Formats: sequence, C-alpha cells, structure tokens
Amino acid sequence: MFFRSAPAPKISFTCAPENHGVIAEPVPAKAALPDWFRRLPPVDKPRLTATNNALTVKRCMPFLDAMVAGWIMPLAATVRLEITDGGRTVNTGWEFDGVMVSNHSPPQVAGNPMEPRPPCKFHNYWTIRTPPGWSCLFVPPLNRPDAVFTCAAGVVDTDTYASPVHFPFFATAPDGIYTIARGTPLVQVVPFRRADLGITAEIRAETDDEAVTRERIRRSTLADDGWYRRVARGVR
Repeated sequence: MFFRSAPAPKISFTCAPENHGVIAEPVPAKAALPDWFRRLPPVDKPRLTATNNALTVKRCMPFLDAMVAGWIMPLAATVRLEITDGGRTVNTGWEFDGVMVSNHSPPQVAGNPMEPRPPCKFHNYWTIRTPPGWSCLFVPPLNRPDAVFTCAAGVVDTDTYASPVHFPFFATAPDGIYTIARGTPLVQVVPFRRADLGITAEIRAETDDEAVTRERIRRSTLADDGWYRRVARGVR
C-alpha cells in the first residue's frame, strides 16, 4: 500500500491584471538579502587570533534564518517623502496611477513612542491568500532596518481576509526629501498555523539533566561554529 504525502501548504500573491508586470512583485526573503550582508565576509580575518575566531553574523545561523524567513513585500512604485518640521509633517508624491501613501489619524495611536511623527500608510496592491487555519505575521524586514521609515507589525488571517493588506509606517529620517525606489522592501511576511499559537508554557528551574544538556550544547557550539546547522537543525 502506498501513501501519498499531503501537499505542502501554499501561499499565493495575486494582483489586478492591469498591475501584473507593472508593480514590484513579492520575493522570497532569501532572494532579497541586503548588499551589506552579501558583501560581509564569514570571517573578519584582520581580527582573527588564537583566542578570537572573528566570525561575523554571516556565520550566525539564527541571524540568517530570521532574514530568510518568509517573503518580502516590496514598494509597488517609487515614492518621494518630504519630511519637515522635525518629522511632524510628511508630504508624499509618486507617478503611479494608484494611491501609494495615505495618512492615518494621529489620535489612533496617541501616546505612541514615535510622536510627534505622524502615522502614515503604504498602499499594497497584492492580495495574500493562505490555506485554512494559516495566518501571516507582517513585520519590518528582519535584521535590515531602513534608514527612512519603519513599518508597524501585525497579524492578518489571510485564509479569510482575501483583500490587500496595507502597511502603516512612520517616517523616521531627519528632515529632508527622500526617494524610496520601487521594489524597496517594506515588510517581511511569515505564514504560520494559528493552531501553533496554542502552545503552553512552564516556568521553573532546570533539572540536572537539562543543565547537562545546556552545557554540552554551549560547549559544542563554541568548539565548532558549524555545530548548530549540522546537528541542531538536522543538516548533514
């Protein structure tokens, strides 16, 4: 008897036919690594000594795994931001024939730590659909902050909300005029099963066996910079 494995869950990104091939498309996060990270050597050789392995974050798998998780939602078309009055005023412009930026009402987020900067919103023209029971976490691109703006995080039930999700943001740069190019990463989208949020927690002191395991893992990691990838992640 043969058993077929269940098909892998699929996320889909759809847009209006007139926008297809015109607006920037979502890309896997691993395909959108920033230039500074691509140029970074795995080992900073000038700092390499007998007591310092001089490894950079390029060899830090938790750092990299965060960067490559999910997909990147890009800016659909080029936008200009004019920030004035100490960040209190943000004016925008674009050539695209759809709305690219709109304003939130500041009282909606009164008391937030970004004040007096006003809340704004990038408009997105992609609809995201996930299988039943799956939602999407939207966060600013992980480990790659933008110097001009930062988007707010949110969770959307994309299995039922079949409509474009827009991205609230704050302009964080000093006063000036900034051009944000088409395709600039806005948010990172990480799908997850809502059922996984039901995990419970316990908070206690570790057992002797747990302490032994913790120390073994710590020392193995120090002794071999590839241990985490090969053993903890089950990759040979």
